[in-house]
Amino acid sequence: MSTEALVRDLRAELDDGGLRGSFLVRDLRSGAEVGIDPDREYPIASLVKVPLAAATLERIRRGELDGATQLDVPPGRVTTPGPIGVTRFRHPARIAVEDLLYLSTCLSDGQAADVLFGLTPPAEVAALLTGWGLSGIALRHELRDLVDTPAERFDAAEADLAHALAIGAGTAGQGHRLAQLDVSRANTASARAVLELLQALWTPSKIDPTVAAGVRELMANNVIRHRLTPDFASDAAKWSSKTGTLLNMRHEAGVVEHADGGVFGVVALTESRVPAAVQPEADVLMSRVARALRDHLRGA
Repeated sequence: MSTEALVRDLRAELDDGGLRGSFLVRDLRSGAEVGIDPDREYPIASLVKVPLAAATLERIRRGELDGATQLDVPPGRVTTPGPIGVTRFRHPARIAVEDLLYLSTCLSDGQAADVLFGLTPPAEVAALLTGWGLSGIALRHELRDLVDTPAERFDAAEADLAHALAIGAGTAGQGHRLAQLDVSRANTASARAVLELLQALWTPSKIDPTVAAGVRELMANNVIRHRLTPDFASDAAKWSSKTGTLLNMRHEAGVVEHADGGVFGVVALTESRVPAAVQPEADVLMSRVARALRDHLRGA
């Protein structure tokens, strides 16, 4: 099947399943790539924790931060379904910087990430990305803003109403009544911008090799593995990734390293028009589309 026909068919599959998205798969050795709307911007939710991890490790490398320093971490006290880690703690904790990195990246703990953002604010993380020659990832706010949405204000039985608002309150220009979903106010990126970061972490770049290796290790230990992992991890393939979820947005970005030496970056940023909080079929669909793109590229 030609690339054009494949993309057309996959776009139709996404539409039939109530999804649209920005997908990009790249062979990190040759640079060959295939995607669906790879330059469309989306709010990236917890994917922002990858550049945050890189920035924190860079500052540790420079001696500006000590990874062993223990910090007083206030409890998140979030009770709605979804968040984990310190974000759900009821009492204060004392946690080292390096352990906060683990919680933030591997468990997607928003409260841990915000403590790290307190050390390296979004603007400083953005400046480090610019210094590494990376553009297209807009960092505007901390993670606490992601737990202040209609989903936290409605009862659990009314989660569909929060998703209906998220779906219906957007504009044609990707503006939104909810700041977290407005591309001019949220942390945003396209699949291409996120993949450029992955490329810089997995291949020689301006990012220090020890920093890149540290981020790769964190992503390899990601414990959230229900989305793209089933289609990319196996005994003959190592999958390292980070997910991002916010209302009707479901994302994942990662790298699959095959036993035969093949290395592919994979980014899937999606939004659903189905007003439901639990949509396992959406995860299956986005994973199948990403896998089809990788299979096509691998077989080219």
